[in-house]
Amino acid sequence: QAQLVESGGGSVQAGGSLRLSCAGSGGTFRRYAMGWFRQAPGKEREFVADINWSGDSTSYSDSVKGRFSISRDNAKNAVYLQMNGLKPEDTAVYYCAADDSGKRLSSPDYWGQGTQVTVSS
Repeated sequence: QAQLVESGGGSVQAGGSLRLSCAGSGGTFRRYAMGWFRQAPGKEREFVADINWSGDSTSYSDSVKGRFSISRDNAKNAVYLQMNGLKPEDTAVYYCAADDSGKRLSSPDYWGQGTQVTVSS
């Protein structure tokens, strides 16, 4: 059974940093595009960032560009999200996702269970 498991969420003050990790198991995730979505209370789930299978192409939402950085380690079937300069509006449940297109998270095939990120002002 293929699955994604996130870790690294928590509470931080505005301006702080967190690093999210997502480990895949039971599947060939090194060939998948991987990345992150988030969902704040009362809002729809939104795209945050993704990275293609080889790690040489990334994309970010405008709201996190310049503050967040996505990377991956295919030897570990893992993807990471380094979040710097956190703002209260970044508070959300962050979900790891994987897409078998290998290029973008256009229609994810797998989702993690989510990890909470809370940023206080």
